Amino acid sequence: MNVFLADEQDDPIDVEPLRRLAEMVLEEERFPDDTEVTLLFVGDDQIATYNDRFMHRQGATDVLAFPLGHLQPGSVPERKPGGPPLNIGDVVVAPRYVRARAEEAGLPFENELSLMVVHGLLHLLGYDHQEDRQAEEMEERERQLLAGIGRRRH
Repeated sequence: MNVFLADEQDDPIDVEPLRRLAEMVLEEERFPDDTEVTLLFVGDDQIATYNDRFMHRQGATDVLAFPLGHLQPGSVPERKPGGPPLNIGDVVVAPRYVRARAEEAGLPFENELSLMVVHGLLHLLGYDHQEDRQAEEMEERERQLLAGIGRRRH
């Protein structure tokens, strides 16, 4: 797995476990070894700019996902032998925003930050939560994946 990671914000976080988490999610979802994804950690102002520009919503948020294709949960797209690696998109996370929400809810920051990475990746892989059934499926998959690293979804 090729997880490109950029930490462009000031909240000190340990990014290597998050890179390994992203690799584990892609492996568990049975994506090819050369699959590419970008994890970008940004400040609240930057994610607010992305949220406004691309999602047409005001203010900061915890995570945004920008898929490069329309994938279906549990389904890996076919690729031509010798073709380019499968790039599935970008996940943008605002650790300071996640930390503030975790503190407000009395939840461990590391669990919530891990959840945001998993949540964003699952969006790239076609999971959604617009309907109740979809939300239940996505939340269950998040629980399963987080349990694999000893974290919990609250």
